[in-house]
Amino acid sequence: MFKEFYGNGKLLLTGEYAILDGAKGLALPTSFGQFLKVESRTNTVTEWKSRDEKGAVWFDASFDTHHLQLTSTSNTEIATSLLKILSEAKKLNLDFLSKDDQNYTIETKVTFPRNWGLGTSSTLIANIASWAHVNPYQLLEASFGGSGYDIACATHDTPITYIKNGYEPHINNVDFNPVFADQIFFVYLNQKKNSREAITQYRTLDINKGVLISKINTMTEAILTCTNLSDFEMLLNEHETLLSKTLHVPTIKNSLFQDYPNTIKSLGAWGGDFILVTGTETDMDYFRHKGYSTILPYSEMIL
Repeated sequence: MFKEFYGNGKLLLTGEYAILDGAKGLALPTSFGQFLKVESRTNTVTEWKSRDEKGAVWFDASFDTHHLQLTSTSNTEIATSLLKILSEAKKLNLDFLSKDDQNYTIETKVTFPRNWGLGTSSTLIANIASWAHVNPYQLLEASFGGSGYDIACATHDTPITYIKNGYEPHINNVDFNPVFADQIFFVYLNQKKNSREAITQYRTLDINKGVLISKINTMTEAILTCTNLSDFEMLLNEHETLLSKTLHVPTIKNSLFQDYPNTIKSLGAWGGDFILVTGTETDMDYFRHKGYSTILPYSEMIL
């Protein structure tokens, strides 16, 4: 038996942080993602290998499938997290990994550098949920937690709006393909942000979440109907200002790129991963000169 699963990566254009409390976020599945290949074998243990975008193995583990007991690994911390996901999937579907004599050769492969923050964990959870025939949002909650928009991106091939709602979120496919897409770029900030730490910090804030959610929802709807770049930039700037005041954190533009003439917006957890910037290909030299060499146009990044 051979099975293959695939999940898309993710970027969150609007609603970061507030999406945890029910704000409507605009999420963009990426053209990068992760494969999960599962093959039944007669081995005495299940053998797991995770490969990076170049095909090199960056993690491996062997474990007893029925009892989910680790026998060897290259990284105990990662192996423990992996076995927890599989264990929770097994709780949700008692038939999953239930045969005493059933073992597997399993391989994952991301199509993007893992430090890009496009969803190594979320695509894995979505793929395992598909393999185990369980609710991916339930599996997410039992393992890493979070809003779940990244899980939705993994399983949708168009931009979506996402509203958290327990294990049955409100997801709508939307037509978001701006006529000015050739003036949208994604710049990698050369560092990965720990989203779980960012979520924990957000949870400590004493804010009026109802007001925040209402403002975010209005901006999300307005961005969906934008027909020109200047309106799009104005809305993104408003979004950045709102979140900056809410989080008591300066915008990424004020922190690092004050003299850039066009719009810059954080995506997801502030302070790492990718930012969205507007401008021309020539304008991107500004970031290259500052040492930010990973720059992808909208057409290459977004499905």
